[in-house]
Amino acid sequence: MILITDSGSTKCDWIALDNDGNQLFKSRTRGMNPAILSTEELLSRIKESEELVTHKSEIKIIHFYGAGCGTEKPKIVLQELLLSYFENAEVIVKEDTAAAVYAAVGDKPGVVCILGTGSNCCFSDGQKIHQKVLSLGYTLMDEASGNWYGKELIRDYFFKNMPEDLRSQFAADYDMDSDYIKHHLYKQPNPNAYLASHAEFIFQHLEESYIKKLLRRGLRKFSRNMILQFHEEIKQHQVHFVGSIAHFAESRIKQVASEFDYEVGNIVRRPIEGLVEYHRMKLRS
Repeated sequence: MILITDSGSTKCDWIALDNDGNQLFKSRTRGMNPAILSTEELLSRIKESEELVTHKSEIKIIHFYGAGCGTEKPKIVLQELLLSYFENAEVIVKEDTAAAVYAAVGDKPGVVCILGTGSNCCFSDGQKIHQKVLSLGYTLMDEASGNWYGKELIRDYFFKNMPEDLRSQFAADYDMDSDYIKHHLYKQPNPNAYLASHAEFIFQHLEESYIKKLLRRGLRKFSRNMILQFHEEIKQHQVHFVGSIAHFAESRIKQVASEFDYEVGNIVRRPIEGLVEYHRMKLRS
């Protein structure tokens, strides 16, 4: 049994395949980001899945792709945990940019961006993935991500930079008590996922002028700081996007792309589907 795993900070998808590529089961847990979660919390999240607990001894290979796996220490922590829990499995851990690449372009070259709970950008030459900026996480980077937009919405609400009708709706949809917000930011795990939960407000008000401007502001920052790092590559290759933010912001992405002179390619909402198909092709080859 082969386990394909795609994890962000908010959620983690697990799909088991047999040796012929047939799906055996699919499960979802909360996100498995080893950069911000303890070993104990990571283990408890694995155990949320009845399927994983039931079949753990049958799993022979785990391909784990996840947020927080781009630096060596968190990656090793997660790999050791998976090896100890799935005692019969070989474990291969890669960062979420690899999942995005395989889902968006497979083994073809292209610039690939993640716009989900967090954000990132890389270039795949068809064999190797190249990054020019190491992510410093949600507090310093992650422009145009769910957590960045969530933070901007909350800031605009408190600074009263949000139109009054949207401000009233935002307060109706979310608990805007300052103590409640600070508790989640400083006392609870996954503050980035908490911030990103507010970005759903954007999806519900896409045609509002304030929302369009907010989306463009984040995408311009992301384009300037991340995509333009690959200034030579974008002359020859399309720029592809993966994640929920990318899916809902497609029209704004194309608008900003024209400003920064790059061509938009594939936009993939859920990378797990393309990721599983990629591994199916490898099994058949």
